[in-house]
Amino acid sequence: MSRQRTERALRSHRVPDWWRDAKLGIFVHWTPASVPAFAPTNDEIGELVASGDPRALAWSPYAEWYENSLRFPESPVARHHAEVYGSRLYREFGRTWEDALDGWDPHAWADAFAATGARYVVLVTKHHDGYCLWPSTIANPHVARWHCTRDVVGELAEAVRARGMRFGIYYSGGLDWTFNDHPIGAFSDLALAVPRDDYPSYAAAQVRELIKRYRPSVLWNDIAWPAPNAELARVLTDYYQAVPEGVINDRFLCWSPAWALARARPVRWIIDGAVARGARKGRGIIPPKPRFFDVRTPEYTVFDDVQRTAWECVRGMDHSFGHNRASAESDFLTQAELLWSLVDITAKGGNLLLNVGPRGEDATIADAQLERLAWLSAFTERHGSALFATRPWTHAADGAPDGTEVRYTERGDQVFAFLRGDEDAAMDVVLTHVGATPTTRVTDCDGVALPHRTTEGGLSVTLAAPLSPEVPASIALDGVVPR
Repeated sequence: MSRQRTERALRSHRVPDWWRDAKLGIFVHWTPASVPAFAPTNDEIGELVASGDPRALAWSPYAEWYENSLRFPESPVARHHAEVYGSRLYREFGRTWEDALDGWDPHAWADAFAATGARYVVLVTKHHDGYCLWPSTIANPHVARWHCTRDVVGELAEAVRARGMRFGIYYSGGLDWTFNDHPIGAFSDLALAVPRDDYPSYAAAQVRELIKRYRPSVLWNDIAWPAPNAELARVLTDYYQAVPEGVINDRFLCWSPAWALARARPVRWIIDGAVARGARKGRGIIPPKPRFFDVRTPEYTVFDDVQRTAWECVRGMDHSFGHNRASAESDFLTQAELLWSLVDITAKGGNLLLNVGPRGEDATIADAQLERLAWLSAFTERHGSALFATRPWTHAADGAPDGTEVRYTERGDQVFAFLRGDEDAAMDVVLTHVGATPTTRVTDCDGVALPHRTTEGGLSVTLAAPLSPEVPASIALDGVVPR
């Protein structure tokens, strides 16, 4: 197949229905950085990016960026490391991390993930520190044995699939600090930190090894890809041949010789200024579109409206992906924030890829994270029929006159409305975007019919119980039309 035909085939790849039906996935960041498990919690990533500070990422709230933050002597991580670990090298955490595997139970993890209703799990197989969670046969030319001897990837894949979920892999293609340890303070540093020389062939060989061994349903790259488009196209073509219903994300921005221009100070100012302007305060990161991708992955933010392109919001339960001991309860999503986020994303045609960051010292999931998985489990058990395998309706959102918030989904001819409001609000909710027909029927999540009537403002529904500000309610609407 010619290069042009190969690229056309990749760009026309269709996102499979299983992914669009999923609505909820679980991300797992579990690296040697989860042993020290520390990052500052003062700022969210979007606030740092918007600040324009050339050292902003040294203050990253992402605990998995611990090794990079160590390269900035004035950073909170460097100060913490000196106080707690003295002169201990980051790579010594790898042995501590692997020793903790004696107590690891992948089946318990899979049980907790499956209970949430999640349809897929994506495991970080190699993060930016270069440590591999499988016994790779591709030798790292710079750091010997910087990988796990136990097949963590394979064991979790087996446990996840045994519970009916799909398994995906994350691979840090754009950064590997064993090949290039350029300190990353600003976004312009990323262009200079992508390794070259022997790294592109190493990354391609490892990804091919992961595809062959695990047949991942999701191939989730991060930051960039260290080779030109033509080389990436061959890897992705092989992936789709091995996994026809596979999905790739939008972080395969391919290396270009032009990236070297980032060494010039004026170019750095332009790059960092553009990124700062694009990152609205507290709104996270939206990656640039590469040539090849299936789904968009806004980070710690959501789109305002329904998107024509498939997308997933990727975020942690607190400000970090990796486990962060410094996180207090106030740093975590509340029940109301978590559940409404899932509802809002679903109504806009997206998935929520929610991260779990296990502990490095004992291979367990912290109670604060387990509690939030339990919130999801209880919610999807009761309201999952209005979430899973749905699509956006004509209107994604609505606001009732009494302040009740509404989000809509649909499946076939049936429309679902999620409602959130004050407990003191009236039991009658007016859906301003919904019109009735002679066959209109409204039921709650238990199938109990609810009284309704047509008003000038829309369809008025009398609820069976008061709304909760914490846990959204859902109702099913049959025989309705948009207005």
